[in-house]
Amino acid sequence: MRFDLVDLQLFVAVAEARSITHGAPRVHLAVASASERLKTLEQALDVTLLVRGRHGVSLTEAGESLLDHARVVLADVEALRGDLAAYAGGLKSSIHLLANTSGLSEHLPRALASFLREHPQVNVDIEERESIGIAEAIAAGSADIGIAVDAALPKGIERFAFRDDPLVLVVPAQDALAHRRAIDFRDVLARDFIGLAINTALQTHLATQTARFGARLRFRARLKDFDAICQMVAADVGVAVVPEAAARRCSRSMAIKRVRIRDAWAARRLVICVRSLQALPRPAQQLVAHLRSAAPAKA
Repeated sequence: MRFDLVDLQLFVAVAEARSITHGAPRVHLAVASASERLKTLEQALDVTLLVRGRHGVSLTEAGESLLDHARVVLADVEALRGDLAAYAGGLKSSIHLLANTSGLSEHLPRALASFLREHPQVNVDIEERESIGIAEAIAAGSADIGIAVDAALPKGIERFAFRDDPLVLVVPAQDALAHRRAIDFRDVLARDFIGLAINTALQTHLATQTARFGARLRFRARLKDFDAICQMVAADVGVAVVPEAAARRCSRSMAIKRVRIRDAWAARRLVICVRSLQALPRPAQQLVAHLRSAAPAKA
């Protein structure tokens, strides 16, 4: 059997989109050309890979098997390109890194800055996602490295300790809750909140947890970062849920207090996650090593 990389890329795109019409453009092919390529691939393998229907396609058992293998092959090809790029004169290699909101804003900037200074031929493409989405992307091979909450990751994904990252409630210094050491989140659902933009990973996570109580938080304002949120809390506009690292930093200059949230979902631990450390391109392996060395000894 001989496999064409374009055919494998096309098959993965169509399988993930569950549609030839939507999958073909992802690999820059016309729908008719893509359909013909897939038929030729099935004939060459002598198996049916896709069941075509009016509303898209579904995978046969053989198709599911090919999808798993194709993802591995394509990931290995990208790893090969990354390794060779690192040796090409003047050519920069690129690492695709995903991180949740607090990882991106509180923990990564300093570590990434020092890594990029030490590796001028490496670029890092950073994208914010919720931890569950990061796990899916890492498992599918569509990202190199993730910074995610440990509890959200399935078995089979390699992970390395990075940071303890609990979420806390931030209240005005004169608030009735300011002297409490801990609260149950359900006890503050009726309060006015200050939050991040609605499409951020942290806000998505918070909305999911709130929905379990059959409730929805009432936001007085949505701001771009934790510093702005804490300033609004200090002005007694509302309360907020933020990473403890951000709350501790802001409390040095703002009239706010942090209160521990007893709920299990708030006691988070961030990890560095990859599908296979050994299979990563060398620059990505170097970034993982750098992030691990930057992690506190207690993590």
